[in-house]
Amino acid sequence: MSDKIQWLNALSTKPSLEEAVAEVADTIKTQLTTTPDLGIVFASVMHATDYPRLMPLLQKQLPIPCVIGCGAAGVIGMKNPHQPVEVEGKYGLSLTVASLKGAKITPFHILSENLPDLDSPPFAWYDLIGVDAQENPHFILLAESFFASRINELLEGLDYAYPKTVKIGGLASTSALFYYDGSNSKRQLLTRGAIGVAISGVAVDAIVAQGCRPVGDIYQVTKAQKNVILEMSDHRGHSDTALNCLRRLIATLSPTEQKLATHSLFIGIAKDEFQVELGAGDFLIRNLIGVDPKHGALALGNRIRPGQRVQFHLRDAKASAEELETLLVNYSYRQASQPVGALMFSCLGRGEGLYKQPNFDSQLFSHYFPDIPLGGFFCNGEIGPLGSSTFLHGYTSVFGIFYPTS
Repeated sequence: MSDKIQWLNALSTKPSLEEAVAEVADTIKTQLTTTPDLGIVFASVMHATDYPRLMPLLQKQLPIPCVIGCGAAGVIGMKNPHQPVEVEGKYGLSLTVASLKGAKITPFHILSENLPDLDSPPFAWYDLIGVDAQENPHFILLAESFFASRINELLEGLDYAYPKTVKIGGLASTSALFYYDGSNSKRQLLTRGAIGVAISGVAVDAIVAQGCRPVGDIYQVTKAQKNVILEMSDHRGHSDTALNCLRRLIATLSPTEQKLATHSLFIGIAKDEFQVELGAGDFLIRNLIGVDPKHGALALGNRIRPGQRVQFHLRDAKASAEELETLLVNYSYRQASQPVGALMFSCLGRGEGLYKQPNFDSQLFSHYFPDIPLGGFFCNGEIGPLGSSTFLHGYTSVFGIFYPTS
């Protein structure tokens, strides 16, 4: 453990909230060697009727000056010091506690009506968050589901005002946000907006596993309107309607892949317009949400414009597992120093429902980063970077990995 950071996590599956809070607090206190600075708590929907009592109970058991968290369909945490567990559809309470010596932690609560216009200057975002860009803050972000319609504006604004910093997090699968700011004694159960912390003085990396594999050609969009692709051209420069391109692709797939394409076909948008060679991981994965046979058009869950490059993708357990392992292996080779803690934000569509076995993503992470405390939850949308921009993803596992600054 670094002398600058102590990062701990505890998980309880007790059905009584009082007993669950006591268990995670006692586990943390037996390991904590210094004063905590930040708490991150996730409580399963099985505890929903007790959500108003969570923060008072936690502060009584383990006073922490800044706490954020949310309700969740499932939580992730350390049932013992060496093994992460994903608790889905059951009682679960995950508490991460960090002591961050020399770091600055700034909590914030944002309502949609308070978001600056995207044409606003950077200082409008500094005022909103309470941190200047020169402090180089990284962000943990949580939002209730109704804020989803504004989350892209928030992410674009933060990328604009705080470039080259990491933003990770997720959309709560309930409307409950837990928020405590000890500087003004606010201890609240919130049901609107987004909450988070800006952390300066800590290094953060992110791994974003989208769980898909590319199939077929890479196309260039030649005609599009808003989120609808009308025409595309292949690598030979042959242009056709988007639907005809898709039909030709389906005809080349194996019977197993054709069956998979009926329910797990997606489209990837190249995240770097200037990258010459594109491969797996170089695309932002988005849903195909509609087909217009009359015009041969495809509608997707993202704006698209002529000139962008796209590729169809398939999603299944095998592709998801292989992609995550590749990302973890590559990251483990290039990491500069030993991480002290991590957070995992995973889609509700992953977990045991995808892999047909429990704890797959979290324990694969632990295989490559043993004894690193890991906490998190299952989200309705995951926040993480691709390239130089931050996006709201689906079907993704996002890992935030924390280090002391050198």
